[in-house]
Amino acid sequence: MLTGCTSKQSLEVTVYETSVNGNKLAEISEFETSENPSKIQLKPEVTFQTITGFGGSFTESSAYLLNRLSKKNRDTILNAYFSEDGANYTLTRTHISSCDFSLNNYTYAPIADDMELKHFSIEEDKDDLIPMIKDAMAISKDGFNIIASPWTAPPWMKDNKNYVGGKLLPEYYSAFALYFSKYLESYKNEGIDIWGLTPVNEPHGNGNNWESMHFSPEEETDFVQNYLGPKLEEEGKSNIKILGYDQNRDGLKEWVDVMYDNEASSKYYAGTAIHWYESTYDFFPKALQYAHEKAPNKYLIETEGCIDSEIPKWQDDKWYWSKESTDWGYDWREPEKKYLHPKYAPVNRYARDIIGCLNNWVDGWVDWNMVLDRQGGPNWFKNWCVAPIIVDPDNDEVYFTPLYYTMAHFSKYIRPEAKVIGLDKTDADLQVTAAQNSDGSIAIVVFNEGKELKSFELSLGKTSKLITIQPQAIQTIVVPK
Repeated sequence: MLTGCTSKQSLEVTVYETSVNGNKLAEISEFETSENPSKIQLKPEVTFQTITGFGGSFTESSAYLLNRLSKKNRDTILNAYFSEDGANYTLTRTHISSCDFSLNNYTYAPIADDMELKHFSIEEDKDDLIPMIKDAMAISKDGFNIIASPWTAPPWMKDNKNYVGGKLLPEYYSAFALYFSKYLESYKNEGIDIWGLTPVNEPHGNGNNWESMHFSPEEETDFVQNYLGPKLEEEGKSNIKILGYDQNRDGLKEWVDVMYDNEASSKYYAGTAIHWYESTYDFFPKALQYAHEKAPNKYLIETEGCIDSEIPKWQDDKWYWSKESTDWGYDWREPEKKYLHPKYAPVNRYARDIIGCLNNWVDGWVDWNMVLDRQGGPNWFKNWCVAPIIVDPDNDEVYFTPLYYTMAHFSKYIRPEAKVIGLDKTDADLQVTAAQNSDGSIAIVVFNEGKELKSFELSLGKTSKLITIQPQAIQTIVVPK
């Protein structure tokens, strides 16, 4: 017999669960009884950051694959990501010219020393990338924001004249700022408004493997403060959000100390962009808190995360729940830091990270590729990764992995302008976050990564509901307005 719950009125909730036992955003209304349930007390009067959104990235690899599928399957995937009935993504990312998930190296400004960028062209994007974005826009009822990032400047602007590695030469800072302006105008002419920019993806580089360009915090801030920001302001584009850094969280302190050193340095930065590749389990809460405290009124957005260094497992749901994955970090990390990269379960990594981020001031979270093939590509570098949806274009088959449903637990129910709210919980092993949407509804995400069933009493004011979560399961509990 359950005790301790009878004094409160019943809390009205709808519960959706994805689990290792086969649930996929399934609505759950009957719960097993359990002795000594733990407690989760919601505190909507305590509010934290405002949510910007959740979503994934438009890459040439994903767009190319969609064009190889039947119209039916292409539409199925885009609806799954952007419709109200699907994950309903609201925050996305794309690349400016080529990246590691492009089919080849390309730049929009191939002519050396064309300082006025008279030969600038986004023609390369018109076959695959732009149609994918526009089709997603047509599906999305509420719309979505796009963050655009270059992996490198045109090679002729760099000291090594190469797509990979090197630095932007100071004499080309103005031309590179113009490059962004031309990109924004060109995409607008295609009917696509860009919401935000990062000056470069991963300014520390990537081991000189694929497109990259190195910036120090001081160099990037100089570029933003004296070139990119003023250029956008001059052209009436100051509404475009510039997000600095755009790499792993462990380096946040060094970067935000420079970005937000004074009013002049911080003026054009709307916020900070971060990635998760520093560890397979640690979301670096102290670093996130430090970044927020340094600039509490600016964005803190996860712009990229994925299961890397893996070839996707085809139609094997259980693999995504098992601790068999490794990542690139295991190879490149210093010996004393390899402990940060143990084997992990892909679902666990996503659920733990997003919950941890939301509980530490992050306001947006963007996945990497939306669609990849059974090899984890295609891309020019053969950098195989996993996406939430895997396709076999030769046989016109589509596989929704558990990662798709994990993302949807957040994106579908925690909407832009929601406020992350406070809560108290008595079970330290349950991972929980909660947000109140602008319509008054509350979405609570609970993750049980253990292998035992857990029960908890969810309370809001004088009302409560006893809920059971299966082993290795994620739930979104919606309290109506």
